[in-house]
Amino acid sequence: MAGVHPRRREPALSAQITVLRSDEKETRPLETTTTGLDLFGGDRSVVAMRIGGEVLDLAREVSDGDVVEPVTLAEPEGLSILRHSAAHVAAQALQGLRADTKLGIGPPIVDGFYYDFETEPLTPDDLAAVEKAMGRIVKERQRFVRRVVTDAEAREELASEPFKLELIGLKGAASDTEGASVEVGAGELTIYANERRDGSVAWQDLCRGPHVPHTGYLGNGWALTRTSAAYWRGDQSNAALQRLYGTAWASKEDLQAYRTRLEEAARRDHRRIGAELDLFSFHDLVGSGLPLFHPRGGVLKRTMEDYVRAAHVANGFDYVGTPHIAKEELFHTSGHLPYYAEGMFPALLEDAERDAQGNVVKGGQAYRLKAMNCPMHNLIFASRGRSYRELPLRFFEFGTVYRDEKSGVVQGLTRVRSITQDDSHSYCTREQAPDEVRHLLRFVLGLLTDFGLTDVVLELSTRDVDGKKADKFIGTDAQWDEATAILAQIAEESGLPVVPDPGGAAFYGPKISIQAKDAIGRTWQMSTIQYDFNQPERFGLEYTASDGSRQRPVMIHSAKFGSIERFMGVLIEHYAGAFPAWLSPVQVIAVPVAEAFAEHLEGVAGQLRAAGVRVEVDDSDDRFGKKIRNAAKEKVPFVLIAGGEDVEAGAVSFRFRDGSQRNGVPVADAVALIADWVAGRRNDSPTAEALA
Repeated sequence: MAGVHPRRREPALSAQITVLRSDEKETRPLETTTTGLDLFGGDRSVVAMRIGGEVLDLAREVSDGDVVEPVTLAEPEGLSILRHSAAHVAAQALQGLRADTKLGIGPPIVDGFYYDFETEPLTPDDLAAVEKAMGRIVKERQRFVRRVVTDAEAREELASEPFKLELIGLKGAASDTEGASVEVGAGELTIYANERRDGSVAWQDLCRGPHVPHTGYLGNGWALTRTSAAYWRGDQSNAALQRLYGTAWASKEDLQAYRTRLEEAARRDHRRIGAELDLFSFHDLVGSGLPLFHPRGGVLKRTMEDYVRAAHVANGFDYVGTPHIAKEELFHTSGHLPYYAEGMFPALLEDAERDAQGNVVKGGQAYRLKAMNCPMHNLIFASRGRSYRELPLRFFEFGTVYRDEKSGVVQGLTRVRSITQDDSHSYCTREQAPDEVRHLLRFVLGLLTDFGLTDVVLELSTRDVDGKKADKFIGTDAQWDEATAILAQIAEESGLPVVPDPGGAAFYGPKISIQAKDAIGRTWQMSTIQYDFNQPERFGLEYTASDGSRQRPVMIHSAKFGSIERFMGVLIEHYAGAFPAWLSPVQVIAVPVAEAFAEHLEGVAGQLRAAGVRVEVDDSDDRFGKKIRNAAKEKVPFVLIAGGEDVEAGAVSFRFRDGSQRNGVPVADAVALIADWVAGRRNDSPTAEALA
């Protein structure tokens, strides 16, 4: 029966429930047929309730002894419920306009929702019409009514929806489809109907819920954003679909704030800035996800590499180097084939015989482009006998690896197919492992701070014990428990927020991922530290212990940048291209007021170059004003100007990014000020006040 809590029983006279609001606890008697709406219906910010860890619709009844917590729009789970409800409203609106539209899947996502449909391509005019229809549905305050159905009932009611029928057939396995968990699970099936005030059903959908009580909860804090092509269940061999994207927020003000963030994100888009600053490009003749770094981008990349190479040496790492390809057998030994096969490029066949059409008729030795460096580092460790006195032994390299990313997910530098990793592996005893993880975490946090990324949280990724990914993990329960406990303890010791990520571990062990927020509050996954007890065993790695016995080391993977390309993309967006002086590809542009003063600035530039500063003199035929504008567009931290008075005084004048100026600075002082600022690795922009 709709709205009935499965655990409900007739309350005794002394029946009571506990309601938790923030830090307040209230015990109250339980009335007959008390629902979440009776408890929280007067507060529109409450969209669901939590009982025993389960999130339920407010229309559900509560039972004797329940501890009930409101789920509000101030928390991510509440916003997800609002957004999923908005997805239903969007689907109802589109089917109302196009009756032959077939429903796919419509889950909440970060900052919004989408819904997939089989229908003709959607145009901007279609989006406007759907939004208008959604507005009418919202104003009608249609109730979301939950109803448990059998598989047979669901098939009968959704007979005209082929994709829903497929999900019903898959049921427990349907969660393998992206977003399908919002529709069906391993248990009962439920249908949510949108009911008008007169009780008639306006629309319904297969869904697990929960939902907001009625469509009016969406208010005016929602909008449709765009459309794209999609494939059913994410498989290009399946039916082509149209994906409708939207967003929903607690209020109109929150929606506007989100739009403002999007505008700022577009202004900071590293692909646009990369082209404007001539940092990198992509070319069809090379392929998507394979960046070409131009001279200025090469300077930025080299500066990053020089920093992290020196930092690894200072932290006790030995630099090693490995090839870009290896026999396929290596990756079987490491376990990456088959556990990571979908992320690797197909095999290259050495000495293969081919027919006139290029088809292989007799295969040769199979090689693979490496997708990770760790297997070859293991071979370096195993190249000779190792003693406990050498441990921890730390290897590091700039290893370029190759990932067979789908073309639809490749995005600028932040998702590429050619990845340069500052990849390192520590080999240590089990007793040394906790301190090695601490050492690596300090290293990572120090690096992020040096690059100006200081707002960080830790994500603890563990294995999926009994879910859909359970069979992708290798190793014993005892090994996983020990490794996970070590990482969890060290993450807590850090004092930083720790976010659980069940099922997100690598197949060979748990990991800590460091998430950093940029200047406009977006979160990026940056560095990782992974505990590996599997590969040392698979490669037979050993060291001689103090008692003469042969022992297996623990292997700890860590990547500080993670991907240099991705890290660069994040930095470009974090600083909107206005890099700190120490990172800026061009640190100084010297602009003479007239051609006669160029020689003076060439002399200053020579002194700056001798001090290790990257400087250019603009001796073009452009007018002075245009040269200043060009320097501003290039976001250079220091602009030096020289006119007649400067030359006579043996001085220069400064112009800074914020428009402030400092005039008549003696050349020796100017060179020292710039060199000191750059050497200090300051992440703020220089100003006249800061250099006073």
